[in-house]
Amino acid sequence: MTSDIKIDSSWLQVLKDEFEKDYFKTIKKQIVDDIDSGTIIYPNPKNIFNAFNYTPFDDLKVVLLWQDPYHWAWQAHGLCFSVQDPTPPPPSLKNIYKELNSDLWCEIPKSWNLEKWTKEGVFMLNAILTVKAGLPASHSKIGWETFTDKVIKTISDKKDWVVFILWWNFARNKKSLIDLNKHFIIESAHPSPFSAYNGFLWSKPFSKTNEILKKLGKKEIDWKL
Repeated sequence: MTSDIKIDSSWLQVLKDEFEKDYFKTIKKQIVDDIDSGTIIYPNPKNIFNAFNYTPFDDLKVVLLWQDPYHWAWQAHGLCFSVQDPTPPPPSLKNIYKELNSDLWCEIPKSWNLEKWTKEGVFMLNAILTVKAGLPASHSKIGWETFTDKVIKTISDKKDWVVFILWWNFARNKKSLIDLNKHFIIESAHPSPFSAYNGFLWSKPFSKTNEILKKLGKKEIDWKL
């Protein structure tokens, strides 16, 4: 079973036991059954573990957490909030760029793909890693959160001084998995248009993250896209 998982070796080392557990076998069976029945799954199965493959465990400095992937074609590619080029940006992503511009004066780019952040050490995790086309949260009950809760807890246990960026109550509810004695939390409202003006915009998450990293003697994130 573990040999079927296309995931960076550093993550495979710290998570290998999870792939052998019954709940993970159930996840895999559900996805295979959906695909065999003709159901379209996002992201493409080859991209499900992109967050892990783009940011090895040893390089991780920041965790950005969201709930589940975008559920329309050409959007999700395994990194939370990010969309594939040249897909138009969803509203939440537009607000993230507005805040990036307001916080760090970064020019709003033409690309809405956030992959560059992963190379800076930002682990861009969806708590639910797959979704059926057109059906948000449709894979929320198949076991993904058991896996990603373990991922968050493993980061907390095995690493020191990680910055966790938690937008919206769903992400904030994961704080119980994080050791606050050795990690940092930056939290605010969700960047959705329904809540962005109630605590997300002007919250300065990007500069706050860099201030923490600088104090820790770590290289700051180049958030410019």
